[in-house]
Amino acid sequence: MVKPEQISKQYQTSDNLDIRIAIHNRYSTNKQGFNNWIFNQYEFDNGSRILDLGCGTSVMWKDNYHQLPQDYQLTLVDFSEAMIEASRKNLSQLDKLTFLVSDITKLPFEDASFDIVSANMVLFHLPDIHAGLKEIKRVLKSDGRFLAATFGENGISQTLGKWISQLGKTNDSPDGFTLQNGSNLLEHFFEHVERRDYLDSLEVTKISDIVDYLYSLPEVFELEEGQKEAVAELLIQESQDGILTIPKEYGIFICQ
Repeated sequence: MVKPEQISKQYQTSDNLDIRIAIHNRYSTNKQGFNNWIFNQYEFDNGSRILDLGCGTSVMWKDNYHQLPQDYQLTLVDFSEAMIEASRKNLSQLDKLTFLVSDITKLPFEDASFDIVSANMVLFHLPDIHAGLKEIKRVLKSDGRFLAATFGENGISQTLGKWISQLGKTNDSPDGFTLQNGSNLLEHFFEHVERRDYLDSLEVTKISDIVDYLYSLPEVFELEEGQKEAVAELLIQESQDGILTIPKEYGIFICQ
């Protein structure tokens, strides 16, 4: 289980997140892109009040802001000041934005404040997910929609962990909120929960890039700096014709 202090250290800067985003941009077989696909699940209305929790660097909003509805209001929240600063830079061309550093379990908003709330690729980080979902439910309007993207239990981290297990390192991906267990958690708070899957994989042609990806997740794989060459050799053994194919398992829950 990843500890809160490890998460805080992980997101002190955007460097590690940038490495992971670059891997997906460069090697994904589904060229739509996960962020673009997530954006297309929102179904905005004119005048929507939108709250994005765990916004990260807000690349999704940067790439798709031209599709936002008229008179939208977008509030971007992250626990990391570095992520909020990166979001400000990425969205400097937009107005109608509010940026806030906050804990998801203690949101400073009135009840029923938002038409749409999203928490994409973040709920598995929460030490108390029930407290987070209770707070999300509180600030969401009664007819609003909650979106929560996450990964499954048979995807990139699990596959890479299996391949490098000879080094005595185990994959410690957070499993508090996955595609497999998310519905059960969400159904305590929402009457309607729908799961939608995003079909994709990685086809990596430069092994050093995926080694960098592994080292961008120190709290998951706990690899030592001197093991990079050994990691690369193990991954080369899994390649075929110069391509390392890695399955993905990503999706989103739509809740009302």
